[in-house]
Amino acid sequence: MTDPAARIDTSVYGDRRPIVAEVVAILHVTFPDRGLKLIEAKSRALRVGEIHELMLTDEDSKPGGGADHVRVVCFFEVQQGGLAVVGDKVTINGEPVGVIAGWDMTHMPNHMNFLVKCDDLEKVHASLGDRLSVNMP
Repeated sequence: MTDPAARIDTSVYGDRRPIVAEVVAILHVTFPDRGLKLIEAKSRALRVGEIHELMLTDEDSKPGGGADHVRVVCFFEVQQGGLAVVGDKVTINGEPVGVIAGWDMTHMPNHMNFLVKCDDLEKVHASLGDRLSVNMP
């Protein structure tokens, strides 16, 4: 069944505060065929204390679609919650990472796979304690 929220255009979302998180674990793996299945929803609420996995893709991924070429970067813990929307900018220590492509819920309720579209999977680096933020475009 199609999620009714999938029909909503991202232009309906007004001003939102940034989401702020801290990198709590580093991962070193790239998949040529990960098989992520993105949910149809274009937004997700992130609550303080939640831990999620940051994944990167250079594919043209979008809600309801998928991604195979994926690099797993880190896990992050939300310090300031908020609403994340597809197309929002993601940074680590103020350096651009890319834009939100969508979310894969394979490991829920443990964590979401938070997929970010970027141009170069190897360009992004994270260290323990780094500040990850999600901001409106």
